[in-house]
Amino acid sequence: MGLLTQILGGLAGNALGGRRSDGSRGGGISPVLMALLPVVLNLLSQRGHAGGLGAGPAGGGSGVGGLGGLAGMGGLGGLLEQFTQKGYGSQAESWVGTGANQALPPNAIDDIFGRDQLHQIAQQAGLGDDETRSGLSELLPDVVDHFTPGGQVPEQNQLSSSVDDYLREFR
Repeated sequence: MGLLTQILGGLAGNALGGRRSDGSRGGGISPVLMALLPVVLNLLSQRGHAGGLGAGPAGGGSGVGGLGGLAGMGGLGGLLEQFTQKGYGSQAESWVGTGANQALPPNAIDDIFGRDQLHQIAQQAGLGDDETRSGLSELLPDVVDHFTPGGQVPEQNQLSSSVDDYLREFR
């Protein structure tokens, strides 16, 4: 079972008083990953004001879930391009491909997002920078893998529709 499926199962378990729909106990999912998931989903779908999560704990903001400057990354395709340009192309390709996902070292997050954007993501999720860095290095491979079935990056409208389905789980 993938990390994204576990997170969504944990959400269902919490909504059912600690039990999932299959009767098993919920929990065990990192609160850091739970906080980062909606921010990452909005980032990947390059969502603007209307579809975004709005301002986070840090207050105002615009663009992708209140992340203004991150909207320029170009959604999933732009993020994958950033990984390639910064020397993490083999990892990114493994997430899109159908084989095993290569791990991403936490320092790669600083290379990709920079400190300012990492701090914006952390504020949006209500986390510290170190928690965000570690959480993103764990979460991004699984989320990208999930949204690139069959080893293909989906069209932007198809990706947005898939992200909308997952974001409904948070409401």
